[in-house]
Amino acid sequence: MLAVNMIKKRLCGLVLGCLVLVVFDGCVSPQERRLKHAREHAFISHWPAPAQSQGLRLAVKDNIDMKGRVTSAGSEYLAKNSPPAVRDAACLALVRERNVQIVGKTNLTEFAVTVSGENVFFGTPKSRLDGKGDVIPGGSSSGSAVAVATRMADVAFGSDTGGSIRVPAACNGVYGLKTTFGLVSTKGVFPISPKHLDTIGPLARNISDLAKGMDLLERGFAGKYREAVADKPRARYITIGRLYVSGTDPAIDKAIDDELIAKHFKIVKLSKDFEKKWRQAEKDGKVVALGDAWYNDQKYAHQKGVSLLTKLVLANGELDYNFGYKEAVKRKAAWQRELRAVFRHVDFIAMPTLKSLPPKMPFWGSDVIFELRVFNMQNTLPVNFAGNPALAIPIAMPPTKKTIPVTSLQLVGPRLSEAALLNAGRLIELPN
Repeated sequence: MLAVNMIKKRLCGLVLGCLVLVVFDGCVSPQERRLKHAREHAFISHWPAPAQSQGLRLAVKDNIDMKGRVTSAGSEYLAKNSPPAVRDAACLALVRERNVQIVGKTNLTEFAVTVSGENVFFGTPKSRLDGKGDVIPGGSSSGSAVAVATRMADVAFGSDTGGSIRVPAACNGVYGLKTTFGLVSTKGVFPISPKHLDTIGPLARNISDLAKGMDLLERGFAGKYREAVADKPRARYITIGRLYVSGTDPAIDKAIDDELIAKHFKIVKLSKDFEKKWRQAEKDGKVVALGDAWYNDQKYAHQKGVSLLTKLVLANGELDYNFGYKEAVKRKAAWQRELRAVFRHVDFIAMPTLKSLPPKMPFWGSDVIFELRVFNMQNTLPVNFAGNPALAIPIAMPPTKKTIPVTSLQLVGPRLSEAALLNAGRLIELPN
């Protein structure tokens, strides 16, 4: 025992302790451990910016092609069997043009089809929302949310088919923007529902960085955002339709109401009839999302290296595609008309991003039952089904819920209202 202790002491003294980063975890500072942990789980590939770099640090979800690198889509099978991408995804064009520092490819749930954020092969990113790392990081853009929450990136790109930006934003206390369907090209992005639901958007710790991220996805966005701020510089100029969704934690509804009232937005309560239509759109959006996931990715359903959970999701999607898919798609236009009618009277629609606070990840890991539980917590799919943009905004919880200090408000806007949404987010923004 004495000899072992002497060896440890000598090793910890070598090269100012650098060698023990590999040998003895006890010689690593708490900050270095946190960064190492975040790097291993938030990122699939990580190449941090130089210490002296002052530019924006961007992380990119690993279902977005980057020239010369394998796009894993969070899958062991793709990581081991896919060649490097021959070109960048179209959404990286402005990033390359402006020489933005990309710091890595972020982790995600396999094929971006589950919502807890678990990834067995690459490791599950750890949310710090509860201060312990016990709660789910949310999916599918789990790594992107954790990367910005842990300050390893200023902005991260994610994809959102049914809530995959907004759910992890809610689970990590950051901001996430789901963009208007078709605004940002998804060419070169691993497909789930490219014809109906898939979108690309930014995540960040604050609205300022979120706007910078959006300016990398839409040319001229910075000017649109300045115009939106000038047009409605105060919350009292903005009318919000408040949607109450049954099954929501009353403490979350109260936290959101208190915040909107305190900021002096004009608030209009939306009808029960609209909630009924919202729920139907949620059902239809689920059928389309799962049906398209099977249609576009069925070739992976029996491959070794694809997780059992992902295979089960794809199998369920086959049922949805064969039974109910066509009828759901037919109802899409009516749902879009319904939203347009509401937006003739209000600027935005507000509801919680999640009906409950993020749950703890089960000790044994996720399964179909747990994924269904988390799926039923989200209020995001009807937005994708319509193609509208939506912003997830952290909101402080009352002291009685201090174990998880923030919840998330979702603001839904008319098509192409991203700049106005960010302005509303600016008026709500928590201190950073």
